[in-house]
Amino acid sequence: MSNLRLSFACGNYDRVEALRNGVVEIDGIDLDFIEIKAPREIFDRMVQNREFDLSEMSSAEFVSMTAKGENPFVGLPVFPSKCFRHGFICINRNAGIETPKDLEGRRIGTPLYTQSAMIYIRGDLQHEYGVDLDTIHWVQGAVEKAGSHGHPEPPELLEPVDIEINTSDSSLSELLAAGEIDAILGSRLPTNLGVHPDVVRLFPDYRAVERDYYQRTRIHPIMHLVVIRRDVYDANPRIAASLWKAFEAAKAWALEEMRFSGAQRYMLPWLYPDLDEVDELFGGDPWPYGVEANRPTLEAYIKYMVDQKFIADPMPIESLFLPVE
Repeated sequence: MSNLRLSFACGNYDRVEALRNGVVEIDGIDLDFIEIKAPREIFDRMVQNREFDLSEMSSAEFVSMTAKGENPFVGLPVFPSKCFRHGFICINRNAGIETPKDLEGRRIGTPLYTQSAMIYIRGDLQHEYGVDLDTIHWVQGAVEKAGSHGHPEPPELLEPVDIEINTSDSSLSELLAAGEIDAILGSRLPTNLGVHPDVVRLFPDYRAVERDYYQRTRIHPIMHLVVIRRDVYDANPRIAASLWKAFEAAKAWALEEMRFSGAQRYMLPWLYPDLDEVDELFGGDPWPYGVEANRPTLEAYIKYMVDQKFIADPMPIESLFLPVE
């Protein structure tokens, strides 16, 4: 019996490189790996046109579609993108913002209010620092150019939010430097951070803040998961287990490659002491897949989505994913 040929759109992360270069083969599947750097492009093409058999997908959009009972995709508990976000809160030095609470009542830029990164940032601001999110005026637009961040069809919120679309001729990063907005939160750092003297991080020692956060909460924010088109899965349900095993094998290969000390593969001068710290903090696997290993993160995320009026009620974490573990 010949293998099933499937297309997969994803960024070229180290944890999927072995699938792209063929080091890891997938039982019963020939994978056509389509590398796309910008996640927003992947999401837009998959959600709007169903262009791929499987792809990387925004966790916010996936959960929202599932909650509405209108999800054309099924999820694997495979998470190609995770990212701590305390270091992604940038402010204008002259805005009088010293602590997270000082963000209340401010004009804050964001690439997309409904993106996964923003759900985590807002949730942490609310639950870790007591920030009243209802006082914030959001300015939505692209960070480095005038106009919008991609062409999304964002999830509809259950209640209105104070969001202004940036229709100026300036990018959010330019507005921040000029003091026309007070901060930028989201999935991308402004390129004028470290260049313009007035653009700085809210948490200068963000690595220490994020380490403490993880030690207390066990939350490592999940940005994206892997989804399969429901029609593709329904016609070939066996592919889920094969893909799960392959993603796990590809991640294991990436970890082994990263730990090779015979020659330094990455341009990170302190890679090996960093790996020692990662082992100490994460117990040897900084990027676990699966539901149970990520339960604190996923439960917090669902809570944040309820709080922020993306979904009406909590849902069982297991209901989001195929049972492949």
